[in-house]
Amino acid sequence: MSTLQEYLHHKRAALYTLRSRDPLQVEPLVLKARASAEGRSGVRRIRIRHHQVISDSPSDFAGYDLGPASPELLLGSLSSCLTHIFLIQASDLQIPLDRLEVEVQGLQDPRAGQPGHESTPIHPYDIQYTVELESAASPEKIEQLYAAVRQACPVLQLLNRPQSVTGHLIHNGERFKEA
Repeated sequence: MSTLQEYLHHKRAALYTLRSRDPLQVEPLVLKARASAEGRSGVRRIRIRHHQVISDSPSDFAGYDLGPASPELLLGSLSSCLTHIFLIQASDLQIPLDRLEVEVQGLQDPRAGQPGHESTPIHPYDIQYTVELESAASPEKIEQLYAAVRQACPVLQLLNRPQSVTGHLIHNGERFKEA
């Protein structure tokens, strides 16, 4: 049995443990991330739970290329989420996987908003992903797996059905009025 298949057995056990919880005792998770700009470099240190990720700009945009830029982190988040949901769904459906890799790419045009490019999105667009997997499962089981992943991947769903985002600005301890 491959290492990935062994992991799927552990994932399945964890999934059953999570599902055995009393649904009336489960509350929504509050997810938090905090970023701060650091010193002369302007590098962004992102803190999520007890983890840290460095985000930076490429050198052609006054960065030091010490980490991925925010739009790249977004694509990385999608690739990680798709990979994780494939693992969850494969373990749940008892579909063996020997290899799994997800690549995500998108376009971001630095000319966005400039004269002649007013309608060019400033955000990443034309986002595409490719999933490569090796499995002894039938094509029908793989299609079932793929359908389950597309339905259950929260980051994919967010990008396909964007949510509203509200913001607040606090300047020198005083909260600005909402616009």
